[in-house]
Amino acid sequence: MSDKPEFATGELQRLQEISELANDKYKGDPNFMASLARGLEVLQAFKPQYSEMSVSEIGQITGIPRAAVRRCLYTLKALGFVHCPDGRHYRLLPRVLTLGHAYLSSSELAKAAQNSLDYLSKVLNESCSVATLDGDSILYIARASVKRIMTIDLGRGSRLPAYATSMGLVLLSALDNQQLEEYLSRVTLEPLTGFTVTSAEALRAELEQVRRQGYAINDQQLEIGLRSIAVPMYSRKGGVVAAMNVGANAAQVSAAELRERVLPQLQRAAMELALLL
Repeated sequence: MSDKPEFATGELQRLQEISELANDKYKGDPNFMASLARGLEVLQAFKPQYSEMSVSEIGQITGIPRAAVRRCLYTLKALGFVHCPDGRHYRLLPRVLTLGHAYLSSSELAKAAQNSLDYLSKVLNESCSVATLDGDSILYIARASVKRIMTIDLGRGSRLPAYATSMGLVLLSALDNQQLEEYLSRVTLEPLTGFTVTSAEALRAELEQVRRQGYAINDQQLEIGLRSIAVPMYSRKGGVVAAMNVGANAAQVSAAELRERVLPQLQRAAMELALLL
């Protein structure tokens, strides 16, 4: 492991958002528990590619002083959320799953989406997902995978940068002008591949097209070899609450096939699911 693990932009931004709340917006607020915020920052520092880290490494990722990181880990260890088998490196324990299980088991959207995706995935023989916008990233709340089409293993709770994903484009296109400009002022549009949109002007134009046509196609902007299509999911009140997508191997499925074969089935599934929300 390197001296400082490298995180995706969206993951770092989410950690920075929590840090800014503790240090800026709620600084001095007697009702805001800075220690709890730091503990949550420490938990979110763990990722699949960095599942075992030292106090120093977590401190570098989060910007929290080492002494405070050590106290957070000491408390989390006492509560059964982490362990330290070698006395230096910490790992998460299964108990952390209880933090997300309550949402996934009680959310009507998450439960209904999973059932819908399981069916759609079997019909299309492709991987399908539902995600919401969480901060500047998309957060997967349901997924049905029939084949491995990405180098990273996605599942419920996974996060990806919104600007480089089909579901993210759909969700960003639903923002009003002020929300979009605030998003663009915060986010660095990194070139994840040679196809990634990296200018605010180009992204605005792409989002306008998504609004007009009602769907988004991501053609290898996130990862070479991955092509996906996404549509919005509306609540009965009319607002966009999530996005649903189908991902495919770019060498096997063209953008035209996504529009002609996949889009009608995807739109139907999203509409049927919206009736339950």
